[in-house]
Amino acid sequence: MDHGLNERQKRFADYFIETGNATEAYRRAGYDCKSDSIVSAGSSRLLKNVNVSAYIDSRMSDVDSKRIADGNEVLEFLTSVMRGEATGKTLRGVGMGEQVISTIEPSIGERINAGIQLGKRHRLWIERQENETTANVTINGSIGDTCPDCNKHYRECEC
Repeated sequence: MDHGLNERQKRFADYFIETGNATEAYRRAGYDCKSDSIVSAGSSRLLKNVNVSAYIDSRMSDVDSKRIADGNEVLEFLTSVMRGEATGKTLRGVGMGEQVISTIEPSIGERINAGIQLGKRHRLWIERQENETTANVTINGSIGDTCPDCNKHYRECEC
């Protein structure tokens, strides 16, 4: 039993992950299906169950981590395209309406685009400028300050 689930709860969660449909998962898991209202209420109750919800979230994160490329995988792919190591497939006509599958290498444009994407990731295209400026700044109080001698604003003060 995972996450403190009984067998039917686990089956419900697995079917829900597979189908995305709570009522169908409820039926397939072997619960009482005498009426649609029972199925609807039961499936809703199971989805609100903390243990069932945690199990579904855990399984979904496993599925997502296997399906979705991480940052390193994306960078490796872009590098292989830029170097011309990655290949693709296309259909090529051979006459009489027949076609064969041919392997093609990335075009120069595709390789340049991959290089640009990698350059952006590594911040190669940021212009850095260094400027030196010498300035004399005089501050006679801050905005809203008054002169302690005449009680006028510093801009109006003649002291």
